[in-house]
Amino acid sequence: MTDFPFTLLDSPRWTDYALLDSGDGLKLERFGKYTFVRPEAQAMWTRTLSPAEWSNVHAVFQPTAEESGGHWIPKKKMEEKWELSYPLSSGTDLRFWTMTTPGRHLGVFPEVAAHWDFMADSIKRAGLQPERSRRGPVKVLNLFGYTGLASLAAAAAGAHVTHVDASKKSVAWARENQSLSRLDDKPIRWIVDDAVKYVEREARRGSKYDGIILDPPKFGRGPKGEVWEVYKSLPSLLSACRAILSDDPLFLAVTVYAVRASAIHVAQVVDEMMSDFKGNLDAGELVTREQSANRLLSQAVYARWSAK
Repeated sequence: MTDFPFTLLDSPRWTDYALLDSGDGLKLERFGKYTFVRPEAQAMWTRTLSPAEWSNVHAVFQPTAEESGGHWIPKKKMEEKWELSYPLSSGTDLRFWTMTTPGRHLGVFPEVAAHWDFMADSIKRAGLQPERSRRGPVKVLNLFGYTGLASLAAAAAGAHVTHVDASKKSVAWARENQSLSRLDDKPIRWIVDDAVKYVEREARRGSKYDGIILDPPKFGRGPKGEVWEVYKSLPSLLSACRAILSDDPLFLAVTVYAVRASAIHVAQVVDEMMSDFKGNLDAGELVTREQSANRLLSQAVYARWSAK
């Protein structure tokens, strides 16, 4: 294992999202014109803003003892869904629907926007290289694609994208985001399937991808009840992904949420997977910078490999 940069990676380009304050196990956030309070166990410090500012919100998520379970408590009138946008560094504005969901999320993980820019920039640069562009368009696989924002970022940059998620609802939401972003003419295949089984079939078919995005949950189930547990399942999935990488891959990006894992561990398994290729590895934490006291809130660990 070679040394690699350890980075606290944030996404400063946001205008439609902000972490307003955090503390006492909670975070206060703005998604467009609405504000919310959600649980955040890692916010161990004291809140900066006043109790009045924390109570002047549109909804509060009340968790239960069950993992990710709970419900939203409305405080003010708001739309069922509303539009947000993100300005990619490549020049395209992603547009997407946001709404409260039973799983405490709102359809977007703002901290992952740093990966959207990373992928879009990699794809754009590849298109400017005559030798690589002669091989045809960059092919990207997005596993656990959720509402499709990484897929849209890659497609907007010129890639042919395959988006895989086990949830029909999430894939339908992603397709709505494609239309909202005016990217209906971009080549995206929307697949409802278990990620591991899909990759294994792609290997048998001899399919190859130049870039792979993995954003797996801690625990989940596929459309036919397939069980996903990140510690047990991720190494075998990465091994299967190695078989479908092209001979000259562009990037691999892995993000892991809600686990007590170090980025070092994720980086080492990615380094092992990509050992046959010449490239750069970086790893660290995806963080959000708080507006009230400029503190950093860690949201996930990640590891990324990119071609030299």
